[in-house]
Amino acid sequence: MLRLFSRPAAVLILGTLSACAPSLRVMTFNVRYASDDGPHSWSERRPVMVSLIRNARPDIVGTQELLQRQGDDITRALPKYVWFGRDRRGEHTDEHMGILYRPDRVRLVDRGDFWLSDTPDRPGSMSWGTDLPRLANWGVFETLGHHRRRFVFVDTHFAHRDQDAHARQQAASLILARLPQIAANLPLILAGDLNAAPSSAAYSSLADNFTDAWAASKSRLGPDKTFHDFTGIAQERIDYLFLRGFRPEEVVTDTSHVGTVYPSDHFPVRAKLTFSRQAGLAPNATHGARIRSRSLAAKLPLR
Repeated sequence: MLRLFSRPAAVLILGTLSACAPSLRVMTFNVRYASDDGPHSWSERRPVMVSLIRNARPDIVGTQELLQRQGDDITRALPKYVWFGRDRRGEHTDEHMGILYRPDRVRLVDRGDFWLSDTPDRPGSMSWGTDLPRLANWGVFETLGHHRRRFVFVDTHFAHRDQDAHARQQAASLILARLPQIAANLPLILAGDLNAAPSSAAYSSLADNFTDAWAASKSRLGPDKTFHDFTGIAQERIDYLFLRGFRPEEVVTDTSHVGTVYPSDHFPVRAKLTFSRQAGLAPNATHGARIRSRSLAAKLPLR
């Protein structure tokens, strides 16, 4: 029998391939929409938020509640970042699931969005008794350098009221049904404010199909709960990073603040990820509905 490699050599090769795999730093962050009056104004919170993102150095951030002027303020202060996405009504006058990313770290290959409703391709559509339109924004990205990997990043925000449990479950089911068209078998990161605890049906639907980064990571810093209502004391865990084709090396609930000023009423969750072996290798990277999604993406300005 011909032996191409000895066992030690094979282990060395596999170890080298693993070491060459690029790592990613990602974040989910409900930034709390900008308000000009009263406590927790955007002018007060903005420098604290900019400082948090600058220090964390994420390659990609999935935001929720982002207004266009907030996205523009952040990228103006942090010029390594750009952002894209439409607001909940398909325009730029309301809250966005804006995705910020660093073009010096990853390349945006494709992008699109869909609404969490029975008519997901109709901007601003609502179903299941929700009081506001909800959507998912997504991008197909590719890492830069010699060992390129392609992956999908999805950002979403589920309905918030107690009576919306059914809507949250339906939203999770819809995302699971749509992802094969967008991501096929690519590695995937699903970021979002689910407004749902780990005991909920919506969480279970996603956790049954993906890896909860916080639960799977051997290195966790900060509280497990994320919503703190500007008190600094987290009350509920509702913000998540779900993974497929990645290993979470470290996950942090970032409690950064300056004095009594917090950047948001949510703590962001950030993670350092490595690709699973050979997952998302760029030469073989394909994803479903490429023609349809590129046609849609061509109509969407970055912001």
